[in-house]
Amino acid sequence: METLNKDSNIFLAGHNGMVGGSILKKLYENEYKNILTVDKKDLDLTNQKKVEDFFKNNNFSHLIIAAAKVGGINANNKFKADFLYENLMIESNLIHQSFKKGIESLIFLGSSCIYPKLSKQPIKEDYLLTGELEKTNEAYSLAKISGIKLCENYNEQYGTDFRCLMPTNLYGPNDNFNLETSHVIPSLINKFHSAKKNRSSEVEIWGTGKPMREFLHVDDLADACIFFMEKKNSDLKKLTNNFNRSNHFFNVGSGKDISIKDLAFLMKEILAFDGNIIFNKTMPDGTPKKLLDIELMESLGWTSKIPLRQGILDTYSWYENNYENLRF
Repeated sequence: METLNKDSNIFLAGHNGMVGGSILKKLYENEYKNILTVDKKDLDLTNQKKVEDFFKNNNFSHLIIAAAKVGGINANNKFKADFLYENLMIESNLIHQSFKKGIESLIFLGSSCIYPKLSKQPIKEDYLLTGELEKTNEAYSLAKISGIKLCENYNEQYGTDFRCLMPTNLYGPNDNFNLETSHVIPSLINKFHSAKKNRSSEVEIWGTGKPMREFLHVDDLADACIFFMEKKNSDLKKLTNNFNRSNHFFNVGSGKDISIKDLAFLMKEILAFDGNIIFNKTMPDGTPKKLLDIELMESLGWTSKIPLRQGILDTYSWYENNYENLRF
């Protein structure tokens, strides 16, 4: 079995997205030299035969799965079939072909939406499948849960080293700023920037503003991926045995949450918008509170480094500098 080193061949699936782009940057910063990437137009990850051929024709021993169909509450609720089908196909093809090829290690990126809507807080990894999911993103959640269970069962049946990271709500440079499909932070940046630019008197926010959310800068997640990838399997097993938890699946978050209302006023301050904020209470709130328990990752020695205010400033600066090429 090959030991991971700076010359290891690593396939990063989904390198053009916000998460994948940050991981790619972090891999190079950490002096990994042989990173394989492929554009979506050249490889349809939902196509089983094409993925199989790609694995046969390329030399790599490690895989990071950052590829996924993602979106905010509106997109998740509106395009349920697309989110379920595409994510199931992407992860199934990549995980199964990794088993067939004998990949040494694999990292699958999930989402905190896998947990029950009314889960106890903070949310531990073993709260998975203990309650009903949030309906507005149920399809996406089910796909990610299936990916976790695929990794778990390949590990148990075949002794593979397939690992899963569950990040909390992500944001950062290269995010999707389309109001129809974006997550909350890029959506708010777009709304407040547009209102300021157009001299609007108000910005409308969906819901009551009461839900609590945890946010993580994408560069922190990328850092966690490299950190997690470099950990020996024996170290993971020793730690998780101490906590009586699964050794293949870990939460990644900041450990701090904020209400949507407070986030909106923070955004208003950072973007220097002088109008009013209107909360449209006829629109859904989604899950009332979602804060991850990050005890396992902290016990391994990893913590997030980018505070929310700094992260939003960083993201907004990137937004302004790249406005002409943004994903709207």
